[in-house]
Amino acid sequence: MYSSFCFRFLLFYGFLFSLSCGTETFHLSRIVEIHERERASHSVQITAARGALHRLLPEHSSSFEFEIVSKEQCGGKYCFIISNHPSSSKQGAPEIMIGGVTAVEVLAGLHWYLKYWCHAHISWEKTGGAQLSSVPKPGSLPRVQSRRVLIQRPVIWSYYQNAVTSSYSSAWWNWERWEKEIDWMALQGINLPLAFNGQESIWQKVFQKFNISTSDLNAFFGGPAFLAWSSMGNLHGWGGPLPQSWFDYQLKLQKKILSRMFELGMTPVLPAFSGNVPAALLSIFPSAKIAQLGNWFTVDGDPNWCCTYLLDATDPLFIEIGKAFIEEQVREYGWTTHLYNCDTFDENTPPVDDPEYISSLGAAIYMAMRSGDDDAIWFMQGWLFSYDPFWEPPQMQALLHSVPIGRLVVLDLFAEVKPIWNSSEHFYGVPYIWCMLHNFAGNIEMYGILDSVATGPLEALNSRNSTMVGVGMCMEGIEQNPVVYDLMSEMAFHVNKIDMKAWVNDYPRRRYGTFVPGMQDAWEILYQTVYNCTDGSFDKNRDFIVAFPDVDPSSILIPKASTSGMKKHIAMRTSQNNFMKETLDWPHLWYSTSDVVRALELFLSSRTKLAKSHTFRYDLVDLTRQALAKYANQVFLKIIEFYQLDDIDGAALYCQHFLELVDDMDTLLACHEGFLLGPWLESAKNLAEDSDQEKQFEWNARTQITMWFDNTEVEASLLRDYANKYWSGLLRDYYGPRAAIYFKYLLQSMKKGERFPLKDWRREWIKLTNEWQSSRKRFQVKSSGDVLNISQWLYDKYLKGPGTKGPVTSYVA
Repeated sequence: MYSSFCFRFLLFYGFLFSLSCGTETFHLSRIVEIHERERASHSVQITAARGALHRLLPEHSSSFEFEIVSKEQCGGKYCFIISNHPSSSKQGAPEIMIGGVTAVEVLAGLHWYLKYWCHAHISWEKTGGAQLSSVPKPGSLPRVQSRRVLIQRPVIWSYYQNAVTSSYSSAWWNWERWEKEIDWMALQGINLPLAFNGQESIWQKVFQKFNISTSDLNAFFGGPAFLAWSSMGNLHGWGGPLPQSWFDYQLKLQKKILSRMFELGMTPVLPAFSGNVPAALLSIFPSAKIAQLGNWFTVDGDPNWCCTYLLDATDPLFIEIGKAFIEEQVREYGWTTHLYNCDTFDENTPPVDDPEYISSLGAAIYMAMRSGDDDAIWFMQGWLFSYDPFWEPPQMQALLHSVPIGRLVVLDLFAEVKPIWNSSEHFYGVPYIWCMLHNFAGNIEMYGILDSVATGPLEALNSRNSTMVGVGMCMEGIEQNPVVYDLMSEMAFHVNKIDMKAWVNDYPRRRYGTFVPGMQDAWEILYQTVYNCTDGSFDKNRDFIVAFPDVDPSSILIPKASTSGMKKHIAMRTSQNNFMKETLDWPHLWYSTSDVVRALELFLSSRTKLAKSHTFRYDLVDLTRQALAKYANQVFLKIIEFYQLDDIDGAALYCQHFLELVDDMDTLLACHEGFLLGPWLESAKNLAEDSDQEKQFEWNARTQITMWFDNTEVEASLLRDYANKYWSGLLRDYYGPRAAIYFKYLLQSMKKGERFPLKDWRREWIKLTNEWQSSRKRFQVKSSGDVLNISQWLYDKYLKGPGTKGPVTSYVA
């Protein structure tokens, strides 16, 4: 397409390229030059990198020497270089030299060395943490066989985070947790992180300049767990108001975050004005073009949080506010990277589909940024192109071409499942970043598409007329499926196709620190099953335990017990009075559950050999949970089957079995701190300054993972269970009691020979949920129980097949 627009691509190994059409010069190369010129000094970066090394491997602080090298030493590209230290033969001298263009490349090189020479593994603490037991003692580190190993980036940027990750994962983080995350980012080679903290304080100062009062702003901002959606203009006020201490603390925290990112040579992406404004702006500027948006998932359109206000980008006030925000941000932080995220149309559809109008909107949005920063580059999540059918090619091109080429970068947000680059001729010539979305709302589910992750970025980069400038990880929630993120982070440094069989074969040795043949077999199974989802479906976890069906049991059509049937939706039968015509999503299943149980058997057979491995213990909990969750789905369907057969004894037996399973799973999840409810709630309360804030913050934390949004007495939130979690405490204290209420009404209706009382069930379930949201009950923050024994016990009890103590004697799908 863009060859017809006379664009000429000069690719420097696929990342830093010049693009011209007439007098228009591709702006990205100039911004990269600015970043290189304004980057922290070599000494500052080395000090920051050594700090990360000391936090990771304090006993090896003297084993490595770091240096910042030029791009010329890297062949004109960004790279890291690993070599033996010239003095390594001397006792007490550094053993390994690692050089990189920035401290990020240095630490990525350290990670590469630890991974491929020492068979180590680095993941989030909640997913088992770093496996470093395989790293030899100082003085015995493996030598690099060749003179040096040079690994180049095929694209310049490695992007990280989603606009909602700040709410689903990091809403309650303090500096201690952020420091660990920034270390993790650098070790994974991430140099382009989204930095959203503290923006509410900037907005507070900006809107006050436009005569918006404090009370008006109280109704504008969402609560701490819902700030992502209030900033995107989906809601306002929900979970609020924000106390002033929150504004002050988050701004202070953001300054520390940005400072550390700068020290490491990262280039954070900052927020920009999207048009979302307080309602009070209408009365202050009555002639401004301000539209009230439609209902975004509220139950009854309550104006306290529904139907936000959007300032038309073509109104002169839009540029004025956008400029003020950029300038205030620069004034507060003292510097800028010139990179700004703005998602005006994220789940907010424009009122008119006329391409000229859309083009004028895009141009105005960018002009608001550029008026505050002449070098501004707009980063836009491409989710709208996957989510909203409004964006046909004419509308998409109008938006993308509304900004000068090189001034807009699109995140191909769901590229591992539904790439846009290949259906839009590489975004019609606009630079983009190939991004893996992978996770929704921090749901816990063993899931991934490893082959797509390994091949997708290279395919996009090497395709004709590629405009790809980076790779990225844009999950909604983190701290799950470490194997997926281990592989995806590597894609920032792979030029050639990965041998995935060899990579997966070596993964358990790195993950657990030792070679165990059974684990290689187990991971080969997992690679072919849970991590080989090729059906193109969105993987929002809808297991019946964590996303309990809100339906009349007589209206559920039981699928046949076959793989194809299990993948279908449970259809809602239409009653005689044509009352119910909706559909209920069947929990996503794309693999043979019996194969995954076989993988679990291999894990269990290896448990004594890997008893001391924290990473193994995490994976054993997760795999056992995965198998039991799918088993629970079958148990629930057996309950429905007996209900429809009017077999009350069978239904009662399976109801009890389901509830017992939920309770047992809570015991399993308590074995690892990565599966606990307590830390989420306690971290929320720890940011409070008084008892009222404690109650508010805890309510926010509890609400996000259960009801999410508003409800009435008999109508639940449309977003209920969207952010469900398999967390100990949540199963026993909420999911189990909720299911018990449903089963109570189900069995009572069978005894009485009456129709299932759907409204009564809803009223009691919603009451339970609302009371749970406001509860102050504390939950454990430390793990308890031995997963090695508990997992075996649960396997024997539920999954072993014939001879199990439970009523379901087979587990095959």
